[in-house]
Amino acid sequence: MRIGLVLIALLTLSGCAGMSDTESRTLKGGLVGTAGGAAIGAMAGNAGLGAAIGAGVGLAGGYIYDQHKKAEDRSYQQGYAAGKGGSPQ
Repeated sequence: MRIGLVLIALLTLSGCAGMSDTESRTLKGGLVGTAGGAAIGAMAGNAGLGAAIGAGVGLAGGYIYDQHKKAEDRSYQQGYAAGKGGSPQ
C-alpha cells in the first residue's frame, strides 16, 4: 500500500515538469492541501469534505506563494539593476 502511494506521488509530481512556475506551485499547494485536509477530515469523521476544503485552501495558498516568489524575484532584479547602474528588465 505504501509503495503504491509513493509511486502515485512521484508520478504526480513528475507531471509538473512541463508546467510554468505558477501552475506547478499551485498544483503542489493543492496536493498538499488535499492530503492535509483528508487527514484532518478523517480524524473529524469526514475525509472527503476535509480533502475538498484542503484542496481549495492549498490551491489558493500555492497561488499566493507563487505571486510572492515572483514579486520577490522582481524586487531582486530591480535592486540588482539599480546596483549595476542599469535599468530593470
